Amino acid sequence: MLAIIVVVFISYLIGAIPSSLWMGKLFFKVDIREHGSGNAGATNTFRILGWKAGSIVLLFDFGKGLLCTTVVSRLAWHIGSGPVTLYGNWEVDSMILILCGVAAVVGHMFPVYANFSGGKGAATACGMLYGIEPVSISISLAVFLIVMFTTRYVSLGSITSAFIYPFSQLILRYGFNWDIDGSIIVFSSVIAAGIIIKHKGNIKRLLEGNENRVKSFKPSKGRLHNEQSAA
Repeated sequence: MLAIIVVVFISYLIGAIPSSLWMGKLFFKVDIREHGSGNAGATNTFRILGWKAGSIVLLFDFGKGLLCTTVVSRLAWHIGSGPVTLYGNWEVDSMILILCGVAAVVGHMFPVYANFSGGKGAATACGMLYGIEPVSISISLAVFLIVMFTTRYVSLGSITSAFIYPFSQLILRYGFNWDIDGSIIVFSSVIAAGIIIKHKGNIKRLLEGNENRVKSFKPSKGRLHNEQSAA
């Protein structure tokens, strides 16, 4: 059990790295939390700092989740006497992958390095789930990019990709006999639901027709002062 606690804690610390905040301060001399939605995530970075900064932050946040599931989780087998099963009917490996990935997502949403004010977790969750099962999350990634670049709503891309992810896993498992552990589907559904709930403000604005789009995917000084709607 000690091994699990240690790797989960490490995963949280990695997930808590505030990439968008550091990007804004180091290269643009701005605190992204003081502009746009005030959200320290990839969505607000795209809108306020442009597509280059947004893409770097998106990839970094994705990498946090991927690193924790593919590398950090494996450290559990080398700490103490090794991990234990939390639920007998689910694979131990899957459970550890999930716990580390969830810790990274929680770290991104509530980062200790930034007064527990972070992003909405979509990119980090995507990286986490890619490390666990790459095919279905690749489908969600494709949907995210298509929706984002065709509608210029980053939030809509995040919401849509999160929504379809558990369903794509179910189709792969029961329609194509894909070997996906039941615990992965359950936790993927929980993460997807959490991401959608985190975007409840965006959903409201989308329905009302006043959600702000990413206009040009280029940084704009004007947007640093005028962008007010949430990401």
